[in-house]
Amino acid sequence: MTPVWVEGLMSQIPNHKRGLYLGTVPERAAAKHGATLLTLDHDLDALPEAGRRLTVAEVALFAADLANRLAAAGVRAGEHVVVYKRANFDAWLLATAAARLGAIPVLLSPALPAPTVAALLRRLHGPHRPHLLTDGPKLAELAGLPLDELATSVIGVAGAGRGVASLARLAGSPPVPPAYQGLDEPAMITHTSGTTGVPKLVVHTPRTMRARLRPQLVMLALLRRRETVAVSVPFVHSRLFAAMSLVLMKGMPTLLLNNHEPADVAKFFLKNRPGLIEALPNSFLAWEGLADDPREPLASVKYFSSTFDAIHPRTVRRLLDASRRRAPQFFQIYGQSEVGPAVGRPYFRRDAHGMDGRCVGFPLPGSARVRVVPRNDRRVSATNPGFIEVRWDGIAKTYHGEQERYDENVHNGWWRTGDVGYRTRAGCLHMLDREIDTIPGVGSSLEIEDAVLDRLDELVELVVVQGPDAEPVPVLCTRDDKPLAPARWQAATADYPQLGAPVHLPLAELPRTATLKTRRVELSRLLHDRL
Repeated sequence: MTPVWVEGLMSQIPNHKRGLYLGTVPERAAAKHGATLLTLDHDLDALPEAGRRLTVAEVALFAADLANRLAAAGVRAGEHVVVYKRANFDAWLLATAAARLGAIPVLLSPALPAPTVAALLRRLHGPHRPHLLTDGPKLAELAGLPLDELATSVIGVAGAGRGVASLARLAGSPPVPPAYQGLDEPAMITHTSGTTGVPKLVVHTPRTMRARLRPQLVMLALLRRRETVAVSVPFVHSRLFAAMSLVLMKGMPTLLLNNHEPADVAKFFLKNRPGLIEALPNSFLAWEGLADDPREPLASVKYFSSTFDAIHPRTVRRLLDASRRRAPQFFQIYGQSEVGPAVGRPYFRRDAHGMDGRCVGFPLPGSARVRVVPRNDRRVSATNPGFIEVRWDGIAKTYHGEQERYDENVHNGWWRTGDVGYRTRAGCLHMLDREIDTIPGVGSSLEIEDAVLDRLDELVELVVVQGPDAEPVPVLCTRDDKPLAPARWQAATADYPQLGAPVHLPLAELPRTATLKTRRVELSRLLHDRL
């Protein structure tokens, strides 16, 4: 039976088929799937008493309660609420609560350093300074910043300390009705990976967020049964908000991971047995070893999904081989924060062994149009890749405070992704490199990385970047940081005489983004200092 408070709310919601209103997603889901479970591998900082097994109905109540507390702390519709705290699923809850008030949640990665956070807070200055929602550890990192100048208020989660409005002390605040933006007004802000400097603030609207669900709804409709979904995605990434909207509205039991260590992931999966896993490509790479675990923690998985970057073929093969389900699939989707999902394709065991890691897929139903345009006066081909461009209603509205930088990427209505590649006669998009990462004399750094990783099981990561003399330098990371035999390396790279001498780095020293992408420009800079 639908609770009365949910029925009343549903009558107030705008036409949700045209827009995704994050603040009321939990209530809408509770009306149909209130008893569905969300299982966490960690406690919520904002609601430590909630436990690790939550029903959708409880999640809806928690989001409304936190919204009431934020309103009592002074948050109003149209204001920016920066969520910057240690990694925890409550970042999604807090952002949802802010959205319920008609405020604009701004999700910042906990990996961002204090000077970058300060720069982003300043960029948000306008008619109002932003509110900052943070916790004790992060507040300590920001200790040297003039927060009273950067933010209207600082609201604390989990022991943020004296002089900060405590969210916990606002429990029981008067209820506040939900508020809604227009379809094309800012509704959420995330940020780019910042691989080349201070991240850009990506503005999403109800219309753009709803559009991004279309291709994924088509794919979910193909599932023959309701699966338990495991999600291992940064809690501040726009992809998590799309994923949560889908699993909640479809009533899919969900596992939410904060601990990505392979041993702990294995225990969590053995206890909860997911049928679908969505994770970062580099998380899947780190979990390759689970394929050899005699307990078979991946045996129950029918579907693997990776939606950030291209993934190495070796990883796809190992994960598919670890499943004991009939005809398991690995679905790869190519896109970016500004674009959402653009193209994709499934891999099965039978074709994964011949997989070309540069083939990122075909246009998805209900998704973007994709084209590749020349970079010069020659025809686009595998040896002369062009600019990859995308066009559809899921593209983010703007970069907050940097409209000119946003406009630089728009060409006659098409969004230039910054990647280069080509399309085959069959229509498959091949992404070869980021334009900024291309190296003279190297067709595709990513292609070399795929091939060498395939040949050397000892490697857990390989990145080819430009060295001090513009030469391609391979930076390799090995399992347990053990040295790699020179003869093994020479045999594996015989096809690539253009490569310079390899540099061995511990994986922990590799500069990476919040989504575990290697910061190639920064890594190249480090090599310039070392070599």
